[in-house]
Amino acid sequence: MAIPAGMAIFFKDAMEVRSNFFTYGEDAGSHLVLHDGQEFGPVTLAYETYGTLNEKKDNAVLIFHALSGSQHVAGFNPAVPGVGERWNEECQTGWWNDFVGPGKPVDTNKFFVVCANYFGGCYGSTGPSSINPATGKEWGGDFPQFNFGDIVDSQIPLFNMLGIETFHAAIGSSLGGMVVMNFAARYPQMVNRIIPVACGIESTTLARVHNLEQILAIENDPNFCNGHYYDGPAPLRGLALARMISHKTFVSLHAMEARMADKCEQELDEFSWYKIRTPLESYILHQGRKFLRRFDANTYLYLIAGWTNYNLARDCGATDYTEVFRGGGHQEYLVFSIDSDVCFYPDEQEYIFRQLKENGVKADYIHIRSDKGHDSFLLEPEHYSDSIRTMLEK
Repeated sequence: MAIPAGMAIFFKDAMEVRSNFFTYGEDAGSHLVLHDGQEFGPVTLAYETYGTLNEKKDNAVLIFHALSGSQHVAGFNPAVPGVGERWNEECQTGWWNDFVGPGKPVDTNKFFVVCANYFGGCYGSTGPSSINPATGKEWGGDFPQFNFGDIVDSQIPLFNMLGIETFHAAIGSSLGGMVVMNFAARYPQMVNRIIPVACGIESTTLARVHNLEQILAIENDPNFCNGHYYDGPAPLRGLALARMISHKTFVSLHAMEARMADKCEQELDEFSWYKIRTPLESYILHQGRKFLRRFDANTYLYLIAGWTNYNLARDCGATDYTEVFRGGGHQEYLVFSIDSDVCFYPDEQEYIFRQLKENGVKADYIHIRSDKGHDSFLLEPEHYSDSIRTMLEK
């Protein structure tokens, strides 16, 4: 049975979906204008939709994905045109499959769900691995640097094409939470309910240190070549090291210990003098190497740089958060925090909640108790489902 692009069909036990593609900006007047005034085009966005947009077009729910996520939120998608082997078995099942679908917390019997791969991404949207029409080669390191506001702005033409003026709700977790805060603050008229999960509104000192380590890991790989590596060996060691640096903040130590295998294996030729001695070392190295099969080093680098430079007030051109949230009097927020999160510590969500309340925006704050760390929002729907469902169905 052929599945129309971008549409989801629900079967008895599963949902099969295909990504759709939207391109704009072929003409100078329709280019994407980036934060530094640079114009860029054309832009292609890979996106997926679930459910049906009603006649009033007031039942749309927007989802922003995390750092290494994609447009594929729910169901099963066997392949994305143009992505090739990068779209492997880890990508084929939706990253929020337990949350989105018929009868699930984001109920596609009631809501029309939209999620797009980010501008700069590597899962079908225009990014560093896309072809530069001026040269006929991949953009590589010539791709423009962007911030999270540019990611948001790149999606506005998609929403216009879909006929959505206002979203019933917008949801984002981790890096996606930072993007949803940008969207809600800069386009308050376009969304009524906002659900940021395990994120912040400014990059912290610790995040900037971790991010710099990852940036240097990729940049110092001899195969990086200033981002122009697509016709030669990729900077795999640099990307693996970057992922290892970040992975320790995504998974709690308890979860890490539970996942470790009993055996210790030397991973290919990563070491000459040192030998892997413990399951922990084998596990973390495996996580780094596994990531190489499904992600592009340039996309990782660009998104990490955007995170490093993230500051919601600055992105809004504001001097304080009173100015940032001035247009959000009609909005309502549901802020989630995870007690074991060491990627975005709970202090960051408490700060979001405090700024919202102090500036007259209706908000609730839920502190999740979990031993899964930052990844709890992916692994434990039972902690989030009832609150998300209640928020959406108000």
